[in-house]
Amino acid sequence: MPETIEIIQNKTFLNDTLKGLKSKPKTLSSKYFYNKRGDELFQQIMKLDEYYLTDAEYSIFESQKDNILKAFSPNGEDFNLVEFGAGDGYKTKVLLQHFVSEEALFDYIPIDISQHALDGLAQSLAQTIPELSITPMQGDYFQVLDRLSHSSTRRNVILFLGSNIGNFSFDQAQNFLSKIREDINTGDQLLIGVDLKKDPTKILAAYNDSKGVTAAFNMNLLNRINEELGGNFNLEDFQHYPFYNPVTGECKSAIMSLKDQEVLVGEEIIAFKKWETMQTEISKKYSTDEIQELAEKCGFEVRYNLEDQNGYFVDSIWSAV
Repeated sequence: MPETIEIIQNKTFLNDTLKGLKSKPKTLSSKYFYNKRGDELFQQIMKLDEYYLTDAEYSIFESQKDNILKAFSPNGEDFNLVEFGAGDGYKTKVLLQHFVSEEALFDYIPIDISQHALDGLAQSLAQTIPELSITPMQGDYFQVLDRLSHSSTRRNVILFLGSNIGNFSFDQAQNFLSKIREDINTGDQLLIGVDLKKDPTKILAAYNDSKGVTAAFNMNLLNRINEELGGNFNLEDFQHYPFYNPVTGECKSAIMSLKDQEVLVGEEIIAFKKWETMQTEISKKYSTDEIQELAEKCGFEVRYNLEDQNGYFVDSIWSAV
């Protein structure tokens, strides 16, 4: 009998986890944060006082929604609005509601690795914006984008919000965005949310909030390994550990072992030294010069940089050239 999708996904999860835990230094992939509990915790994170990113980008959309629509469709052209990592669509709904009210001709295509998140988004939008044309797609960004580029003659406008690009190093971001450019046509557009360099204490607080929600989100990855891969991590023997380098702009989250210990993952034993870390996430912050450099290296032209009133965050609109 053919393997089910769930079995294949668990094998991929296990292989990725073991590969990361056997590397030096140890790593765990951030793409596995988002099971049902992970989705719930991330929604809580976005509402935290310390997590300024959500409010900053939301305020940009509220104040610039008309200009954003004009950038996407200057002459009333129809377009596909393709969102990578849509989540619950909290910020995107500002644009969707405005676009629908202005009778823009577009189809909203949210893409997410989490089917749970897509189902929740589709149900929510059916209630709040019933007129919206929506086609949710679960899976890998590039596979879905490749299908769209071969099946539609509309302009594709891609949303990559929430500083998700910061989850890559500069070189990784360049590779990621260059792949996007390969899958779209000249004139297609990308709106990319980017967290700007700023006071380091402001940045670090966003990844180490006073309520411990970010820590729970990070540590939930160990719970998921225990539940789905037969792991036996004792969470009391590990600690959430974020740190920020203002020179590189990289804010990293890690899980630190508090003692010498051995942990079972699948059928393998992984040894940890006291104070050894597993890096789980990177969140790189950019200057506007770095944004310009990144766009040019990946085959795009920066058309607009829309900042919030505090200068914390920018939504940069690029055109494929």
